[in-house]
Amino acid sequence: MRILTIKTLHFTLLLCALCGGRALAQSGTVTVAQDTRFEELLNDKRKISSSITVNDRYKVQIFYGENDKARKALQDFKRDYKGQDGTIIFESPTYKVWVGSYKTRIEAEKNLADIKKKYPHALLVKPNK
Repeated sequence: MRILTIKTLHFTLLLCALCGGRALAQSGTVTVAQDTRFEELLNDKRKISSSITVNDRYKVQIFYGENDKARKALQDFKRDYKGQDGTIIFESPTYKVWVGSYKTRIEAEKNLADIKKKYPHALLVKPNK
């Protein structure tokens, strides 16, 4: 009985060695079909990410709330104040709309006074501080 078990073990090992070598020897090429719009979206994302800098400049927060309302607030702001840039910042669970990028607090407060005429709840923000 013991001899039969050793013979079976040897046969199994030999079979695995012979068949296993062929199973691991894979060759071929992989072709990835990718939609061209994916690259365009990725490039747009890179442009947007590089242009949105949350740095040590002063910003004005004009909105704080839900995503849809934040998008509408930013769209309205860009229509009314064409010379100023704005972005939506997500801080769980709400969205903030930050506009402008001012080097000094005095410059930011001047613009804040003008923005408060249309957005009375606007406030001054200095990120990373």
